[in-house]
Amino acid sequence: MQRPFLIFQRAHFLTSAPTIKQCPADVGAEVAFAGRSNAGKSSTINTITNQKALARTSKTPGRTQLINFFSVDTPNTRLVDLPGYGFAKVPLHLKEEWQRNMTGYLRGRKSLKAVVLVMDIRHPLTEFDEMMCNWAHDSGMRLHVVLTKADKLKRGPQQATLLDVRRKLSFMGENVSVQVFSSLKRQGTDELSGILTDCLTGHSAAAQEPPAEVQPPEAPQAQ
Repeated sequence: MQRPFLIFQRAHFLTSAPTIKQCPADVGAEVAFAGRSNAGKSSTINTITNQKALARTSKTPGRTQLINFFSVDTPNTRLVDLPGYGFAKVPLHLKEEWQRNMTGYLRGRKSLKAVVLVMDIRHPLTEFDEMMCNWAHDSGMRLHVVLTKADKLKRGPQQATLLDVRRKLSFMGENVSVQVFSSLKRQGTDELSGILTDCLTGHSAAAQEPPAEVQPPEAPQAQ
């Protein structure tokens, strides 16, 4: 039977939540986007939904401070934009609050089916990226890595980086996938749409609730 294909162009803003308690009802299915503040996370969401400003972008990294929810087709099928980590020029107490909210979301959200980890293809697998990958592996969470800004590299270096990241994450087995992506050239949009559809409609491996002893990663201490 042919899989259903969600129409991401219909996505619209649902709500923003400063804490896990203010998130929408924990029912249905959602995929969360995580990544460094300058990796192109919001641009990726805007490109996949073919909307210029669904997810807010800013020249100031770390501007997104809330957990933002977008419905796809129905309120019970959602994309989630998590606060970016790193680079934000904000007080330490605010950074710590962001981290608590993201940790609470990753630990307790039963409707979370997969995490899309966005990385700049020129700077993949930073310390926090690796921590997120290890957490996803230990918790049985489906992980899809999107190597953004592929237009900054020629095809040869693109493919070399793609193969290298796949090799380094091979310990995760079938629970991880990696692709290249460019918002500028719309490269990789069909592949990402297919992955998101699989995760949100239950065609991918079901996400497991993290065991009690498995903790989501904590951001490196701010200096």
